[in-house]
Amino acid sequence: MNITRRKFIKSAGVVAMAAPILSSPLKAFSMNTAEAPLQVHLFSKVLHFLEVKEAGQIVADLGFSGLDLTVRPGGHVSPENVESDLPKAIKAIQQSGSACELITTAVSDVTNPLDVATIKAAAAAGVKYYRSNWFRFKEELTMEESLDFYREKLRELAELNKELGIVGCYQNHSGTFVGASIWEVKKILETANPDYFGAQYDIRHAVAEGGNSWPNGVKLIKDRINTIVLKDFRWEKVNGKWQTMDVPVGEGMVDFTNYFKLLKSYGLNPPVSLHMEYSLGGAEKGQREITVDKKVVFDAMKKDLNTLQQLWKEA
Repeated sequence: MNITRRKFIKSAGVVAMAAPILSSPLKAFSMNTAEAPLQVHLFSKVLHFLEVKEAGQIVADLGFSGLDLTVRPGGHVSPENVESDLPKAIKAIQQSGSACELITTAVSDVTNPLDVATIKAAAAAGVKYYRSNWFRFKEELTMEESLDFYREKLRELAELNKELGIVGCYQNHSGTFVGASIWEVKKILETANPDYFGAQYDIRHAVAEGGNSWPNGVKLIKDRINTIVLKDFRWEKVNGKWQTMDVPVGEGMVDFTNYFKLLKSYGLNPPVSLHMEYSLGGAEKGQREITVDKKVVFDAMKKDLNTLQQLWKEA
């Protein structure tokens, strides 16, 4: 049955009735109804100053659904030690009363042993989604040829994901990375099995790149969105030059009300990774030593979480 899990859910109508006949347990990952509260997972980069168990404890105490754990160079878990350290990290998070269903990685190629080890360890530990690395256009290829090259990489990753029972996601990002244009994301996902590789849609970067056209991007890949990133920004002139400045949720240019209404209209309520990239004493950069009291970071986490849930409820 060659249909995506979202189309299956829509056609079945009743989620509870769909569960017994799903061909794969992966099809049950994103069954939150549009009216249910957001499943907000904190991107653990902002808590690199804490050990994993402490990070799990604080997100549990503050009401997050879990952690989006950094499993990449400089992250909470290093790829070189993923086979031993990732299971320990996830067990520690669970013991703290939280969960880890999402991870952020540097995975990009099935021919890279560390990438394969990361996917295998994540799948074995019960992780449902991983975000892949970003891609850059190759100087020796045309832009179209680069997209074709990465399209094959994602197809291969999707096949491995299918074998292991995990879903990969590619994040759109503003700037010159592959995927700044949502059309590029659509292109590189074309041949990847939609049940095992999709998009991690980032509304902040979509607005920075697309201005008022971001609803077209959502519509373009709505059937491939598996997870979403939430954060906010505004344009500011610094030393005579315009640049993006990250700000707390609800204080910038992202129109969360209309974004959330659009997601609901498509029946989408995917797992959320909350990114906090505004000034927090170095925590926003993933630093191990920060220059503000930890409570400043924790208060900001709670404020962003409450704001998001309220905006979602009102949309």
